[in-house]
Amino acid sequence: MPSTTTFALIRHGQTDWNAEFRIQGSTDIPLNEVGRAQAANAVAPLADFHDDDRDWDFVVSSPLSRAADTADAIAAGLNLDVTHRLPTIIERHYGDAEGLQAGPELEALRIPNGFLTAESEASVAQRGIDALQNLSEEFPGARIIVVSHGTLIRLTLNSLFDLSVGPISNAVLTVVRSSPAGWHLDHLNGENVLAENSATSVF
Repeated sequence: MPSTTTFALIRHGQTDWNAEFRIQGSTDIPLNEVGRAQAANAVAPLADFHDDDRDWDFVVSSPLSRAADTADAIAAGLNLDVTHRLPTIIERHYGDAEGLQAGPELEALRIPNGFLTAESEASVAQRGIDALQNLSEEFPGARIIVVSHGTLIRLTLNSLFDLSVGPISNAVLTVVRSSPAGWHLDHLNGENVLAENSATSVF
């Protein structure tokens, strides 16, 4: 089996809290109608993304319902199994800020890089990196679809590639690869960025 492990990182589909610009975090909010359609629409780009005519091997997801249901829809569309629900790729815990919209109550909680009682950015990024590293070690050379959350994906990419990635779109394709040479970023929010980004450090 090839030594390069390929990951499709997919943020879940939209929820009502996303649409209302509420901080969601680890609160378990389900997909809305738009989110369910986004999950279904994620199938085609994944089906079209091939390496040497190899299909995706399996799907893993966060256990939160918005990610789990997105993963189930993708897996059904690609005739794959969801093999793991990984607590390590749950969304950042925002503490007292969860459920809040922009305004004085939220601003009162704000501190640099987050909010009072929230999980740190460094902790979130390390969880994401550790999860991908563990999968690459357990399934070397596999092609794995990982359905997770916007902040976790964003902070993981920022840490892996020393970037400042903006918001991750719902149910849009981001692709990273782990090889003996390090980590490589192929696609970000549906755009091909292969030639621009790589990280030779192995975490």
